[in-house]
Amino acid sequence: MMFPKHVYIRNKRLLEAARHIPCQHCGKEDGTVAAAHSNMARHGKGRGIKADDTKIASLCHACHMELDQGTSLSRMGRELMWINAHIKTISALKAMGLWTEPHESDASDGHEPHQSFHGL
Repeated sequence: MMFPKHVYIRNKRLLEAARHIPCQHCGKEDGTVAAAHSNMARHGKGRGIKADDTKIASLCHACHMELDQGTSLSRMGRELMWINAHIKTISALKAMGLWTEPHESDASDGHEPHQSFHGL
């Protein structure tokens, strides 16, 4: 069975914007907050490739490490942690005017970074 190739959305300015809000899990503003991409295959995560840049959550280093390599949460717990932080991230970025819905022009084939993101 053939599946259509996933077209990835890449945007450095969106990733940078995610660094300028507090951790959306614990609330820290310690200078370590960065965009944590989804680890879920349904969001485009694959072996050696990150999910779309629209599938991010602003997390501090400690929360990001717990999400990616921690042992205190189950897989479901990590997914719920990321989903909750993702929803809060999108809301915060929208409130700041830094988020718009993705457009076909934001897509890339996963090999070349794509920059446009409607004003980000």
